[in-house]
Amino acid sequence: MPVIKILPHPEYCPSGAEITAPAGTSICEALLENHINIEHACDMSCACTTCHVIVRAGIESLNAAEEEEEDLLDRAWGLEPQSRLSCQAIIAQKDLVVEIPKYSINHAKENH
Repeated sequence: MPVIKILPHPEYCPSGAEITAPAGTSICEALLENHINIEHACDMSCACTTCHVIVRAGIESLNAAEEEEEDLLDRAWGLEPQSRLSCQAIIAQKDLVVEIPKYSINHAKENH
């Protein structure tokens, strides 16, 4: 199974983490299944940008971003060329390094 290295994030993963996930799983699903509670305000339906991540290594192994995802990413905070919506980025067989941006555009976070 591919290994996903998550870089430290002050809220979701302060020490960073390494997790495994089966190919065919979205990055968002893999994070949530491993208790890294990344935001996903639209319940992974590709309707917001709260699950935005930056893939620092292994991006070429992910499925290609579709036009709808690319259009949404234009609204994401801290957009970079390696940005993906984690709910749409499907893991293949290659290891990944993922960074969760410090901020999102979700102004109505629950429990905050």
